[in-house]
Amino acid sequence: MAAQRSIVICGGAFAGLALALAFRQGLGADIPVIVADPALAARPSRDPRATAIVAACRRLFEALGVWDQIAAASQPILDMVVTDSKLEDATRPVFLTFAGDVEPGEPFAHMVENRRLIDALVARAEAEGVDLRATAVSTYDSRSDGVTVTLADGDIVEASLLVAADGARSRLRERAGIATHGWDYDQSGIVVTVGHERDHHGRAEEHFLPAGPFAILPLTGKRSSLVWTESRAEAARITALGETEFHDELEKRFGLHLGEIKALDKPRAFPLGYFVARSFVAERLALVGDAAHVIHPIAGQGLNMGLKDVAALAEVVVDAARLGIDPGQADVLDRYQRWRRFDTMAMGFATNSLNFLFSNESTLLRTVRDIGLGLVDRAPPLKGIFIKQAAGLSGEVPRLLKGEAL
Repeated sequence: MAAQRSIVICGGAFAGLALALAFRQGLGADIPVIVADPALAARPSRDPRATAIVAACRRLFEALGVWDQIAAASQPILDMVVTDSKLEDATRPVFLTFAGDVEPGEPFAHMVENRRLIDALVARAEAEGVDLRATAVSTYDSRSDGVTVTLADGDIVEASLLVAADGARSRLRERAGIATHGWDYDQSGIVVTVGHERDHHGRAEEHFLPAGPFAILPLTGKRSSLVWTESRAEAARITALGETEFHDELEKRFGLHLGEIKALDKPRAFPLGYFVARSFVAERLALVGDAAHVIHPIAGQGLNMGLKDVAALAEVVVDAARLGIDPGQADVLDRYQRWRRFDTMAMGFATNSLNFLFSNESTLLRTVRDIGLGLVDRAPPLKGIFIKQAAGLSGEVPRLLKGEAL
């Protein structure tokens, strides 16, 4: 029967592994869940980056039984300050501050090192009986009654649903003929971990400089993760510098408020762009995470958007299966698409607008945005709305993002 066929997830990063756990816990052991990704062979993870996990997504990881494994190594963001200045300005006046709680004692976000989160997800998936395959999805053939998935190791799997969680350059999306619309920002995000003399006390900082945002995000200990936006050419120049020259460029932007600083890993630059798939679904196929959308990191919502996809898709599939409905049929996937597409487009519009508003040299725009930031800072109800939105708790929230099991 179709209801007993596997669900295959192509991609073993955050979104793919979290979705596999949600399916496994919601559907039980009767429906096999397979995650296929050659990167699963490279364990433990060595990813040096860190990610802001907003409150709603922390609740998802709690519901999946993962958060307890990483809580001690996560750093709550207790407050946040926003400045707007030029690089050469002697001072950076604070225009906007946010307290960190969405609920008493619940910070709106935590910083987590990617390698710790990936390893915790893999361990939990293995414990839950998810079938992890260190191989790729080679091809697939979808029909109205199912999808035949061929893996690179030659194995053939009959499935009811195939999920593309294989990133921004998704081969499955391409094979399905799903076009994307968007553009290149001609910007790159430089990512590096920095050690500093003084404690950050859980404070995140976002400095809006003419080239783009310079975000200082607190990690455990006297460390911070930087997401530093520059033009594509300037980012290439900066990341190619020697240690001393790079330190000089870093210090110009970071400042000395946390004492002496030092890069703890090699800075890497990632090209920035915006795109959204014209459809999040095809016959027996659903796109999640970067396979469905990529947005500017200016609001720190990229991974969290993907986890919202996970929560919504898991909920519609589990609800359908419990009613005896084939979880891969068109009306089930259409419900997922309707749920996620508007929110994705709205967030894309917001990040595009913020990037245009802040990544420029215009004195007029700077004056307008600083007045706007000041007004928001003086309006606690408005700040509360922004915090709730940033925490992923606005709109129609899937059960997992409320911390509820499926």
